[in-house]
Amino acid sequence: MLNALEVILICLVTQAALTDLALRKIPNVLILSGLLLALILHLLAGPPWAPLLQWLAGAVAGFFLFLPLYLLRGMAAGDVKLMAMVGSFAGPGPALRIAALAYVIGGVLALALLLCGGRWRQGLRNLALLCKPLLLRLLGVPLLPVPLPPADSVGGMPYGVAVALGTVGFIAWTHH
Repeated sequence: MLNALEVILICLVTQAALTDLALRKIPNVLILSGLLLALILHLLAGPPWAPLLQWLAGAVAGFFLFLPLYLLRGMAAGDVKLMAMVGSFAGPGPALRIAALAYVIGGVLALALLLCGGRWRQGLRNLALLCKPLLLRLLGVPLLPVPLPPADSVGGMPYGVAVALGTVGFIAWTHH
């Protein structure tokens, strides 16, 4: 049976996914409301410091698990904040599992969008453009600092959907 944290989290990530699909944006008010709800529910669950630390550790873990992709411009800030909110509900260990599942689901969704949108060639060119300096460096070729030419974007993906599916999948798996 689902507990209150899980039910509220499922509702919040579903709303985030629907909003991300419709508007390509996850509202800050949804994230802040979720963080506050998670904090309140954690504080009601036990002694003051243990739930507070669980809430904080989960939020920080969720945030830093998605931050690298944001810094590489692979996802938007709202997706990073959404994962922080998910971590605040779930805690650090489950946040890691949910993020891993969301990465896999996001990768599958991105490939499907590339293939269905007919932009797979440009996607492969962008990937080669990003990987070429790394591969040359791994082969021992000295590289001079040269700015990369801008890649043509092959489109954005509503990553809130991947986070929502990863969250719901993780919760379903823990109750199976």
